Amino acid sequence: MMLKNMYQIINLYYISISVLLLDQVSKQLITNIRIMNGKIIVPGIARIHLVHNSGAAFSILENFPKLLALTSIIASIVLIIIIALQKKKNQISWQYYSFLLGGCLGNGIDRIRLTYVTDFIELIPINFPIFNIADISINIAVVLILIEIIKNHYKLDFNR
Repeated sequence: MMLKNMYQIINLYYISISVLLLDQVSKQLITNIRIMNGKIIVPGIARIHLVHNSGAAFSILENFPKLLALTSIIASIVLIIIIALQKKKNQISWQYYSFLLGGCLGNGIDRIRLTYVTDFIELIPINFPIFNIADISINIAVVLILIEIIKNHYKLDFNR
């Protein structure tokens, strides 16, 4: 039983590492292949627009890169511990934390290494901040965690 739980925890870290690698490789590719800047990814929906964001979401705290780097480190450590201490319960909901960890690590590495986060996905039809793979992972994880919290709080069953 303990071995099975250890295997599940390792799988959760694989998710985080996969998100981290996808994020870092995509940022490196976009940064190195600047000719891609302005290219349409999905017609009418998204294009590549390389920016260096020294702030957090919506560029808040942009004058505090060390604070943001420290926050990324602390959040990543807390998530590593949360995942390591997870009990069996609902394996799917623990995957949400893995996606959150992968995104925190991806943007955290940028903050520590570069003092800014590399963003490159721009939504064409709306005026929305430019983002990256780590941001997508973080936002999806947060939404799914909130749904899980609401579902558990109100004892909702969406599988009926």
